[in-house]
Amino acid sequence: MSSSRRQPIQQAPPVQRLRLRYAKRGAARFTSHRDFTRAFERALRRAEVPMAYSSGFSPHPRISYANASPTSAATEAEYLEIGLSEVCDPAKVMATLNEVLPPGMQMLEVVEDQTASIADALPASAWIVDLGDPEAGEVDQSALEKAVGQLLGSQSWEVQRMTKSGLRTFDVRHAVVLLQVSGPGQLRLVSLQGTPLVRPDDVVSALRAAEPALASTRPAMLTRLLQGRVVDGDEGTAATGVLLDPFSQEPTAPW
Repeated sequence: MSSSRRQPIQQAPPVQRLRLRYAKRGAARFTSHRDFTRAFERALRRAEVPMAYSSGFSPHPRISYANASPTSAATEAEYLEIGLSEVCDPAKVMATLNEVLPPGMQMLEVVEDQTASIADALPASAWIVDLGDPEAGEVDQSALEKAVGQLLGSQSWEVQRMTKSGLRTFDVRHAVVLLQVSGPGQLRLVSLQGTPLVRPDDVVSALRAAEPALASTRPAMLTRLLQGRVVDGDEGTAATGVLLDPFSQEPTAPW
């Protein structure tokens, strides 16, 4: 091997790590994760955030994303981490980013943290699932309640979904921590984020398989409200769907 071969660039390690919680609202819910990453990296440049970069022949900004929500889902609880080459005030970083992010994308909280990966603190998600207005004929409320009862009464409930690697089978029941009818055409869902990942639309597929009357309803509108660990406790406590905030490690407020 030639000694004159160009060596990869070695970058200094980050001097500060920040964790960020952000929201996607309104029309921004229809942006893909790739769309968001492009918008976020552009915002970092415009806000002149001093990013640390990876080493190698193609250095890239040190950004780590966790558990991206599905395209078309609104969210109040997406998380990412960034590494900086200079120490910055987290509140100032949040403010400058929010000045340049596109409409519907907003940073909600920025904290400094040196602990393990943020993904380790996000084993569960809390969702609102809106299947439509029963009065407008968009969903059969009685069928919805029956389907929820059937799913919760089962030991296992498998659904299939086409993925990039082919058709996959998912055990929906194993992932469901909490599932309640919370209003006309609406569900409260807390689900575990394991491997393979069971998504809220997989739960909707299971409900529609249980009650054929639900198969004709409009596509479900998903909103992720929280991520974190399910609060430990007895069965009654776990069933409330309370999660630990990944930043403060305090129980979240009722949702």
